[in-house]
Amino acid sequence: MSDIAASAPLPRRTVGTRRALRVLRRQPLGVAAGLVIVLLVVAAALAPVIAPFDPTAQNRADFLQVPGGAYLMGTDDLGRDIFSRVLHGARTSLLVAVCTLAVGGALGVAIGVVSGYFAGGWVDTLLQRVMDTLMAIPGIVLLLFVAALLGPSIRNTVIALSLLVVPSFNRVARGEMLRIREELYVESARAAGCSTWRILRRHGLPNLLAPILVVTSLMFAIVIIAESALSFLGIGTPPPTPSWGAMLSDGSRYMEIAPWMVVFPGGALTVAVLAFNLLGDALRDVFDPKQSR
Repeated sequence: MSDIAASAPLPRRTVGTRRALRVLRRQPLGVAAGLVIVLLVVAAALAPVIAPFDPTAQNRADFLQVPGGAYLMGTDDLGRDIFSRVLHGARTSLLVAVCTLAVGGALGVAIGVVSGYFAGGWVDTLLQRVMDTLMAIPGIVLLLFVAALLGPSIRNTVIALSLLVVPSFNRVARGEMLRIREELYVESARAAGCSTWRILRRHGLPNLLAPILVVTSLMFAIVIIAESALSFLGIGTPPPTPSWGAMLSDGSRYMEIAPWMVVFPGGALTVAVLAFNLLGDALRDVFDPKQSR
């Protein structure tokens, strides 16, 4: 009886729990990064509640106050509370990143899926030549051109960054679609007379979720850095909207007398980028064990 019990299949809930525990043991950095990202999202969402001051309110009597007391992270050259601005800067960065990846990711995946399914035809050739053109232009040059052409605003920043991420999503989606279209279940769907749209919707997109999730987590870090770079140069998020990049640009003029103006927004940017990179590496290893180090 004991042998029979031992050989009996485990309940699905038990299997899922054991798999989750294995992931926790094998990817501790990924789990820690996920927790940091959750805290970052919560802090950004609750920034109006958590922030002790208006992030745009100027108080000339308390300019360049050192960290401590009422000002946890000090104040800047206009007397604005840096802690409040860092929290609201997280809202700006996450908002831009989410909108960028939603727009650019959806467009890149759509192009990659269609191009991969019709690989070798004129549709694939036309779409991939457009993607090659975007990839041939250095990313920073493309961002500067589009952002300077459209002007500084959150919407225009999202448009510029979307063009940057489309080729990455296209490349991943097309590569996976080239494999998926040769699978037996796709051949069976074709033989059964299923339309191209039905095959892509029922068989193509669901099997792309894992690699797209991985590339999305990795692109989050790239988009946050790119948005901060544009704001640092003055062609991204317009003032007085708080942005980590703009805060770094303002603080760079006071490095010697008020280093906290750079340390705190720079630290927040570093932690956010590191967390998203670690989470992306962990997700890649989980979904593709062959990549495990």
